[in-house]
Amino acid sequence: MTSRQRLVLALACAAQFMVVLDVSVVNVALPSIQARLDVAPAGLPWIVNAYALPFAGLLLLGGRLADLWGLRRTLAIGLALFTLASLACGLAGSPAALIAARACQGAGAAVLAPATLTVLTTAFDEDVRPRALAAWTAVGLAGGTAGNLAGGLLTDALSWRWIFLVNVPVGILALLPARLLPGRTGGRRRLDVPGAALATGGVTALTYGITRDWNALALLAGAAALAAFAVLQTRSAAPLIPPRLFRVRAVAAGNATMLLAGACLNPMWFFLALSMQNVLHLNAFQTGLGFLPHTLLTIAVALHVTPRLMRRASDRTLITAGALIAAAGFLWQSRLSPGGAYLPDVLGPAVLVSAGGGLLNTPLTNTVTSGAPARDAGAASGLMNTTKQAGAALGLAALAVLTAHEETYDRAFLIMAALLLAAAATARVLPGPARPCHDRDRSAPAERSGKREDRGT
Repeated sequence: MTSRQRLVLALACAAQFMVVLDVSVVNVALPSIQARLDVAPAGLPWIVNAYALPFAGLLLLGGRLADLWGLRRTLAIGLALFTLASLACGLAGSPAALIAARACQGAGAAVLAPATLTVLTTAFDEDVRPRALAAWTAVGLAGGTAGNLAGGLLTDALSWRWIFLVNVPVGILALLPARLLPGRTGGRRRLDVPGAALATGGVTALTYGITRDWNALALLAGAAALAAFAVLQTRSAAPLIPPRLFRVRAVAAGNATMLLAGACLNPMWFFLALSMQNVLHLNAFQTGLGFLPHTLLTIAVALHVTPRLMRRASDRTLITAGALIAAAGFLWQSRLSPGGAYLPDVLGPAVLVSAGGGLLNTPLTNTVTSGAPARDAGAASGLMNTTKQAGAALGLAALAVLTAHEETYDRAFLIMAALLLAAAATARVLPGPARPCHDRDRSAPAERSGKREDRGT
């Protein structure tokens, strides 16, 4: 890997780290935010979902921006919007102001996230791409777990406001190497803004309907918006999701698996943070520190173990194994109850959940994006991230409703285990038995250039 590639990888990883960090960084700080801003209990999930919903709905638009406007401009716009929104979050004086700023953060993240993945699929050749992808995945996983640690440390040492303000200098520094990225390579085409509005509105309406005790009108409106979005994509001259992508089995089945995994692996941080504080009665600092094993284990597995296993086993096998291991961890986690202790009731399950999550994410990302042609790389990245974040938002909303009147969160963890068992079953539909990663990489250039072999998609 050249020095230039290392700098580009550092930029992609820094941007991805910020995006994923802010999905989870508020979890540990929620009790402090609730006390300082007088947030109603029903409003707490919205501080999380105000970020997740625009993130999920606008990721498709962000993915196309990377294809149509070039990586340099797309990343610069995303970093600027995310950084300014982080500043607004840190200065918010009311729940409404915080939720609005979080929504702007989510919009910035929607532009950033697919662009960071597109960097890896376009700027690195087959020999180094697996290493770059493993680093990107590890940083993303670490961002989710480190968010809880950073949230606890900053909230206890300074204030909840610093969980957002810390993004400002990082965002400014990340703008500097963006000039190394390629600019726009083709003529500008029309963006499907109505499609983005329908996707965002549909997911938001579904989430709102779930949180309002399964409000039928909101659920119907959300379903109608998503149906209209699907129809629009088949008729649009510049669709956010080219329908041809769904003819690739790896993309279709991979995104179904990603939806189920996202519905439990992301909401886990919300419920585990509340469990440690409300059930085990740990303070914010102790809770943040309690997530350190998740961070270290996830990085170790995703960065050092998974890339080696990808050379010896198929992606489908690793995804299935990871989902089953994480499901076992959630079953163990469901035993947490008042009078429990950190070591047997949090650390033990953390080993399985972190190992499983670290094992499945890189091969799942590789599977979902590898079948897309180069012209749709940004759209495929946006679709994958949209699926994951939509699953996270809908999963959190549903789990919050199902556990609203319970003192413990055992039911939530049991449902997460069931979702991962379903993800393991869905993963068996993925193409396979797949060739090892290094063999698959050698065929990638021919597939991306349109010179499909007989064994292609």
